[in-house]
Amino acid sequence: MNLINRPRRLRLNSSIRSLVRETKLNVDDFIYPLFLVEGEKIKEEISTLPGNYHFSVDMLEKEIDEIYSLGIKAVLLFGVPDKKDPFGSEAYSNTGVVQQGIKEIKKINKDILVITDICMCQYTDHGHCGIIHDYDVSNDETLNYLAKIALSHAKAGADMVAPSDMMDGRVAAIRKILDDNSYKDVSIMAYSAKYASAFYGPFRAAAHSTPQFGDRRTYQMDPANSDEALREIELDLKEGADIVMVKPALAYLDIIRRVKDNYNVPIAAYNVSGEYAMIKAAIEKGLVDERSIVTESLTSMKRAGADIIITYFAKDMARWIQEGR
Repeated sequence: MNLINRPRRLRLNSSIRSLVRETKLNVDDFIYPLFLVEGEKIKEEISTLPGNYHFSVDMLEKEIDEIYSLGIKAVLLFGVPDKKDPFGSEAYSNTGVVQQGIKEIKKINKDILVITDICMCQYTDHGHCGIIHDYDVSNDETLNYLAKIALSHAKAGADMVAPSDMMDGRVAAIRKILDDNSYKDVSIMAYSAKYASAFYGPFRAAAHSTPQFGDRRTYQMDPANSDEALREIELDLKEGADIVMVKPALAYLDIIRRVKDNYNVPIAAYNVSGEYAMIKAAIEKGLVDERSIVTESLTSMKRAGADIIITYFAKDMARWIQEGR
């Protein structure tokens, strides 16, 4: 008698498929990005990121209440200042929009984990992620400014800082200034393997951070490189990173997997603006089913090895998970 192997037995209905499902999304997996702008009574939809908004600090309460009610416990803050200069001084100002936002969110809900992006591109008049000399970013001089930004965020009440600049040595510089100023408990989520990607376009429009000359290929990673990502991860961990990140996510699932296979540390994946915008455009044209494609995309990131997913779909996915319970 010839026996037929029948894997389909475990696919017969939704209950058994759920029972044997290897990878499951949880609301605790998500971090939701927020864009803060100066001014009052501002809640304006971001044209390049439909369903996401620029918020003035006074308009955060309803948004934070909604996020928390959905079970999302963490937000990642990006600031969009009115004033820019060569040194990005609004990034480390005690009255900067992110610093104000941190304080306001902690007033609204002290249990929300507040993570802040540490970079200079939104704050500099040239749009690059550091101090410029001769049309190039001065790595070591920039470290002092990044450290100042991180310290100002910690003083405002940030729980975690997330350096996204890709300067060499920035994790060590930030860890040192935080420790030296009694912020040893403020953790670091490093954008460790951040690629010079074409998927960032919608974000740059939202954050007003497009470079005014050149590009960022001298400091962000070459999309063709994989081994280099592991070297960057190793360096950031040695410098004191608590969480490492791969950015973007969908086009770099292999990188997420390699990091997972090589390091027993929490791994974040950033489902970036271009990935979000492409899916939203396909949804709007009726080409794909929204819930199915979003769920499949985010599941692929977790299946690849991500423990944490930063995504503009966080609120939608949280609602769908609640509905499925």
